[in-house]
Amino acid sequence: MTVTSYAAHSAGTRLEPYGREPGPLGALEADVRVTHCGVCHSDIGQIDDEYGITRYPCVAGHEAVGVVEAAGSAVDTELLPIGTRVGVGAIAGACFRCAFCLSGRHNLCPQRDDTVMRGDGGAFTELLRVSDWRTAYPIPDAIPSAQAAPLMCAGVTVFAPLLRHGVRPVDRVAVAGVGGLGHLALQFLARWGCDVTAISRSRSKEDEARSFGATSFIATGEEGALEAAAGTFDFVLSTVSADLPWDAYLDLLVPQGRLSIVGVPPEKIAVHPMSLLPAEKTVSGGVPASPAETRLMLDFAARHGIGPQVELFPVAEINDAIDTVRAGRARYRAVLTLV
Repeated sequence: MTVTSYAAHSAGTRLEPYGREPGPLGALEADVRVTHCGVCHSDIGQIDDEYGITRYPCVAGHEAVGVVEAAGSAVDTELLPIGTRVGVGAIAGACFRCAFCLSGRHNLCPQRDDTVMRGDGGAFTELLRVSDWRTAYPIPDAIPSAQAAPLMCAGVTVFAPLLRHGVRPVDRVAVAGVGGLGHLALQFLARWGCDVTAISRSRSKEDEARSFGATSFIATGEEGALEAAAGTFDFVLSTVSADLPWDAYLDLLVPQGRLSIVGVPPEKIAVHPMSLLPAEKTVSGGVPASPAETRLMLDFAARHGIGPQVELFPVAEINDAIDTVRAGRARYRAVLTLV
């Protein structure tokens, strides 16, 4: 059986149809017929080899929604019946045996299967294989497929830190960046019960940020704006793929506050010791979520009507979608439709 995917054959080139043979289905594997797939900035990073690890031909994509079409012999089809609508995110498998997996942190498994780093096995394809069926998550009926796709990476990336770091409804929080990640973070945090401030360079997105749940707004391009907010926040979430003045963002925190960085800046993250140590502040990174965190995110999003603002592109226009994300023009997530 030949599966049609969409591949870049060298850095920065246009995606072209690419046929591949998936081979026999493994015992724990499942095949998902993809109907929708989000386009994430890290997909662009793989296509353009920004991280120096891309293998070509490169089939990117890791925010897939589709229908289970086939299951291996060890798949529990009572829990995951054929025909189930599921989402598959940045992690499509783990060993389920190591200390991280056994403690529920499958996302930190040294043997995890990172969908976007497979080479020619990403989710820009008509048929996506997951290496472990437990990483294919049933989508609640309340979430349309086009909105569910970006939740599988962008959604869990900004939701999981709320669980991991004990963000409370009484906390004052700030989100740096009103973009593909940030507009979802504002929604989650507002429904979480927090007092939420959006941070962006200008006020061009202020009205939208407030519609997503922000109650306050800081425009960093205005002189003294960050300094005026020093010592305000319990938690700051950076969602931007840019280098920020990290000391100034640490200054925003109260003592023992946390700066959580889930966007991927291009350069080293450097902070002055005196911004970090005297008030016992914390800087942490984030990776996509564990199975438990992903299921909680989907349940929370369905219950509170949380979803991304999307632009839809038929798969025939996949290169237009890639160019839109590469240029930073998406408002706020680009999603491919494959049916």
